[in-house]
Amino acid sequence: MEFLSGSEVVSKARIPAHGQVLHVGLGAPHHDPSLGAPLADHSGHCQQGLCALIKRPDDWFEVFAFHLDRVLGLNRSLPTVSRAFHSDILPYKYTRGAARPVVWWDPGIQHLADDDNDQNSFPLTWPQYQSLLRARCGSSSGVALNETPCVGVHHAEWGRLALFDFLLQVNDRLDRYCCGFQPDPAEPCVENLLHTKCRNPKDLVLVHILVRRVEPTRLVFIDNAGRPNHPHDNLNFHLVEGIDDESYCIFLAGFQREPYQVLQSGCLESMLLSSLYMDKEFWESRGGARGLKPLIHTVEQRGRILLQHIHDKRLRLNRDL
Repeated sequence: MEFLSGSEVVSKARIPAHGQVLHVGLGAPHHDPSLGAPLADHSGHCQQGLCALIKRPDDWFEVFAFHLDRVLGLNRSLPTVSRAFHSDILPYKYTRGAARPVVWWDPGIQHLADDDNDQNSFPLTWPQYQSLLRARCGSSSGVALNETPCVGVHHAEWGRLALFDFLLQVNDRLDRYCCGFQPDPAEPCVENLLHTKCRNPKDLVLVHILVRRVEPTRLVFIDNAGRPNHPHDNLNFHLVEGIDDESYCIFLAGFQREPYQVLQSGCLESMLLSSLYMDKEFWESRGGARGLKPLIHTVEQRGRILLQHIHDKRLRLNRDL
C-alpha cells in the first residue's frame, strides 16, 4: 500500500478495450538500489511487479472491497489504494478532480492468449461451472484437480468468491448477464443485449476468473467495484445458489468458517474502520467514519441476509479446508 500510495509514475500504457483504465509503471521517489537500475522499458518494469492500474473515480468501491477482503481473511484481491496524481506523464483527466483507485498489477497472473478473452485464466461456461461445483474438485470427497470437469481450482475457492461477490454485489464475474436480479435498463448487460441470453444457460460464460501461474489452485479477485447502493430487495442470489435448488449445498459447502465468524461477531464495523483508516486518501474522500458507517452497515445487512439464507436452507459450513 505504501508503494502504491507514494511512488512516482515513470511510464504508462493503454489497456486494449479498456479505455477508462491506464497501466502505469511506478518508481520510488528515492530509488531503492535493491530494485535494480530504473527501467525505461514499460513492459520490463511491470514484469518486476512495479506497475499498477489506475481506475475511474467511480470505481472507488474497489478500495473498500480490498479492505473487506483482508478483514474477512479471504486474501484473494490485489492491493488497492485511493490516490490523487500530479504527474506530467499522465493525461490531464488523471491529474484533476477526484482521487482514483490504484490497483497493483500482478505479473504472475495467468491470462489466456486470446485477446478477446484475456481476462480469464481458462474459458468457463456456466454449465461447466455447475459441473465442476458438483465434482467438488480437490476436496476429500471430490474429483482430483487435474481430472474432468475440474480446471485446477480447489472447490473451496468458489465458495470464497461467491461470498465476496454477494457482500459486494459484484455481478460482472459469475453473472455478467444480470440473470440473478432485475437490472436497470441503463445497465451494460441490458444495453449490450447480454440479459437476453439468460434464457439459454449454454450461452453464459464467466469472466475475470483468474489464477496465478505459480498457484493455480487459488483464485485471484479483480474488478471488485460491485454495487454499494444496490437495494436489498433486489439482491443477486444467483451468485450463491446457482441456477437450480440442487446447487445450494454445492456453493455454500465451500465457504470457510472464518468470514462467517466475522459476520456473526458484530465486529465487522470496527474492524473495517480500523483497516480503512490506513488509507488516508480514501478515508478523507469518503467522509471518515461518519461517511463510511452507512456503507459498512449495508454490507453488514447483506451478510445477515446471507446468513439467514444459509440458516433457512439448513446448510452446513465446511470445516475441512
